[in-house]
Amino acid sequence: MSPPRLPLCPQSCPPTRPGFLNVHLVPHTHDDVGWLKTVEQYFYGVRNDVQHAGVQYILDSVVAQLVAEPSRRFIYAEVAFLARWWRLQDEATRDTVRQLVEQGRLELVGGGWSMADEAVTHYSAGLEQLGLGRGFLRRELGPCAPPRVAWQIDPFGHSLQSAATFAQMGYDGLFLGRVDHQDKAQREQRRELELLWRTSGSLQSTGSDLFTGILPNVYNPPTGFCWDQLCSDPPVVDGDSEENNVATIVSTFLDIATNQAKSYRTNHIIMTMGSDFHYENANLWFKNMDKLIAHVNARQANGSRVHVLYSTPSCYLWELHQANLSWSLKMDDFFPYSDGPHQFWTGYFTSRPALKRYERLSNNFLQICSQLEALAGPAARDGPYGPGDSSVLREAVAVAQHHDAVTGTEKQDVANDYAKQLAMGWEKCQLLVSNALSSLSGTKETFTFCNSLNVSICPLTEASSQFIVLLYNPLGRRVSWPIRLPVNGVSYTVTDPHGQPVPSEVVPVSIVTHGLRGNDAGAMQELLFQASAPALGFSTFTVTQSPHGDPRVPPVQPPVLPQPWDIHNEHLRVLFDPLTGHLKEIQNLAKNISLPVFQSFYWYNASVGNEESSQASGAYIFRPNSSEPIPVSGSKQISTSLVKNALVQELHQNFSSWCSQVVRLHAGQPYVELEWTVGPIPVEDGWGKEIISRFQTPLRTEGRFYTDSNGRQILERRRDYRPTWNLSQTEPVAGNYYPVTSRIFIKDKKIQLTVLTDRSQGGSSISDGSLELMVHRRLLYDDNRGVGEPLVELGADKRGLVVRGRHLLLLDTVQAAADGHRLRAQELFMAPYPVLAPGGGPSYRPGQHGLQEFSALRRELPPSIHLLTLAPRDTGTLLLRLEHQFERGESSNSSQPVTIDLLDLFSTFTITSVQEMSLGGDQPLDAISRLVWTPATGPAQSQPVAKLDPRRVTLQPMDIRTFLVHYEEPGAAPGGL
Repeated sequence: MSPPRLPLCPQSCPPTRPGFLNVHLVPHTHDDVGWLKTVEQYFYGVRNDVQHAGVQYILDSVVAQLVAEPSRRFIYAEVAFLARWWRLQDEATRDTVRQLVEQGRLELVGGGWSMADEAVTHYSAGLEQLGLGRGFLRRELGPCAPPRVAWQIDPFGHSLQSAATFAQMGYDGLFLGRVDHQDKAQREQRRELELLWRTSGSLQSTGSDLFTGILPNVYNPPTGFCWDQLCSDPPVVDGDSEENNVATIVSTFLDIATNQAKSYRTNHIIMTMGSDFHYENANLWFKNMDKLIAHVNARQANGSRVHVLYSTPSCYLWELHQANLSWSLKMDDFFPYSDGPHQFWTGYFTSRPALKRYERLSNNFLQICSQLEALAGPAARDGPYGPGDSSVLREAVAVAQHHDAVTGTEKQDVANDYAKQLAMGWEKCQLLVSNALSSLSGTKETFTFCNSLNVSICPLTEASSQFIVLLYNPLGRRVSWPIRLPVNGVSYTVTDPHGQPVPSEVVPVSIVTHGLRGNDAGAMQELLFQASAPALGFSTFTVTQSPHGDPRVPPVQPPVLPQPWDIHNEHLRVLFDPLTGHLKEIQNLAKNISLPVFQSFYWYNASVGNEESSQASGAYIFRPNSSEPIPVSGSKQISTSLVKNALVQELHQNFSSWCSQVVRLHAGQPYVELEWTVGPIPVEDGWGKEIISRFQTPLRTEGRFYTDSNGRQILERRRDYRPTWNLSQTEPVAGNYYPVTSRIFIKDKKIQLTVLTDRSQGGSSISDGSLELMVHRRLLYDDNRGVGEPLVELGADKRGLVVRGRHLLLLDTVQAAADGHRLRAQELFMAPYPVLAPGGGPSYRPGQHGLQEFSALRRELPPSIHLLTLAPRDTGTLLLRLEHQFERGESSNSSQPVTIDLLDLFSTFTITSVQEMSLGGDQPLDAISRLVWTPATGPAQSQPVAKLDPRRVTLQPMDIRTFLVHYEEPGAAPGGL
């Protein structure tokens, strides 16, 4: 047992009654950070014709009602709205709110900038948005403000890694609203709606176990007890009115409470009193709850054993802890989620794939922006390019984690607004990056950014005969990265930071890419070269056009594929079927293994409802009308062509007029790159379509496949099976789909085939030896989950959205596969970033304009250690997170503990002191005192926090350690390599 303490500040919890059934009423509002309206519209109450909601009025009204009656309680979760409201308040109101928080009458729960989705969010972005929210609460509302309870009441399924993050941040418990209807029904029977969730098999149980409670009514009030202005239930009428209904309301409430208690184990139950955007007129709610509490408790004089009180989740959690019970243990996750037969919420794993990619890229760029702001200091924020600012992108990325943002389950206008906010953040961060690179390199070059390289457009490289490419690498180890830039010349020379020539090639822009950007736009060729950049640093490459050659040539279709039908490099050989043009085999030359792999694109017809169920496929729901997908290619043979040179070999495949792929091998790369382009998805036949890329192999997988949890832990999946409850499968495809944030793989006893994704997608193995990922969807019907419009996504030209993405395919032995997919997934997520500048004219010489190569680290980090966060805090302090990115027992070499010397880590500044912080970065690690819960399997063992030796910081598998670093900048210029 942990030492006795109150869950918040002293005297914060109302008294309960031993021997009674204590009903904890938890007044709350659930305020989506964008969904049917934009964030601004929701906050100010604009567009009430779409949805009546005005968050500013909710907070105004709630604070007034809490002040009016000291016994009342309220909880609030969405810091993005709270921060916006806070900025508009006078100091007297702020002081009032701080007092309400200190007294426990206003409890902040969750703590994130938004209530993040858990299926399609990456753990890095999840940490960012939680840290942003918790930091605001502690800074503005005081030490009692950061939550001790996670409040994930609306996300559509719950992940292991999200729960692990809450546990490692010091939360005492987690409350969920949505779990599968079959799972919930069975838990009600077993009285296991409250449980202990072991969120990591690698970490100590006390650090990873998280008490988890499943709420009785998702997050709504009991039927008949909704007293918001948006509701129509009758109020409590007492006194001598002929409408007096106290007896009926009290009796109904006692029946509800008694029945609910049958599914829970203690004499305490929780009831959520509120819902979406409730409490705009808080008096309605509180006045009726005041009466309910008084009249129900008055029945105790007549022998009732029910006691009702205003409460909060942490007060309720405290009472459960005091019961000193042991709790059932769960070690898997809560995916997929279904709220009824044929109603699997697995479509949103892929919905709005372009927004999902933009969000992923934005967090990548945010990390680069934060690192350079930390390394360059004030010069990054106030430099020659203008005022740089990372906060705009940080807040936009945090909002994008919301469970109706990156999920793709919002209205189209709202999706456009999310993208707009991200774009505004990019602009501010690009100024900051330019300032930082100017300061670190000592150059006054005019840096520029090419934001349309995905369709090979970059005005600088197309117009210039000479330019500079500066490649910044945010990883803690050197990386080699292919650079592709549109050019109008036919021959170029490239030199590295030391003036040495770098092999390069000019290749034609593909017909597909040329068509995407319009036939009159952009260059006809691309310059390709392999660039290398040091750990946490940059390398500068100089590109000069050769004086000969026609500056413009028409687009060239790559030559027809000759025999043999293969592409290869020193690591891999990929073979294609000469009759059909499909991928047919992959060989790992170093490991002397080969695997037949057939890959193609298919679509599922989206159900519009049938005799079994009226449920249609939509933004949330995936429901195909048949378990057999239809090939995109109308014939067995697909159109193919080939590009081969010293740097790249690639086969171009055209499956249809709207679906194509490039299968690519760069020199030196140990994976096959599949660059797919899909759309506009045709719907003229009246069918919505869900497009998949499927890989078929002879691997004997025995119904098992593996997916990641938020890009971190790996979970085994079994077809038509759930580890902790008995599944009655109603949808053989959708019911086996899982979120794939970064990777999915299948294996037998010897060989593993892994696919890495560049964004979150839905994926599965529908039959043994197969693996599939849904890449795009276009649907004609709403799925009746509230968004009120079909997922059509017309795109800029109104013909339908075209999406381009990448899958990286790895073939390896089972023993060695983890080392490959862990490192490649981090490279894909934290990709190097190219920044360009003019070359300086004919007199330009490499090296004359500043530092050509730079690393902020004295030495590379070991491969198993990832520099997760480097961000500025106050003057002279940085927030540093290091993580061990392997699980225990996953790799014979890489799953070993690693020891780092923090004081000798950085080359640009001298660390003077280090304080270890909680994972959220908002409080010292030794200040955390979590409630310790007892699993049914036996007592949990607590381990004290060891004293920090910054010269010997050891990271065990799956550890993330967070430090507040105090430093001094050296007087000399930053050191290069």
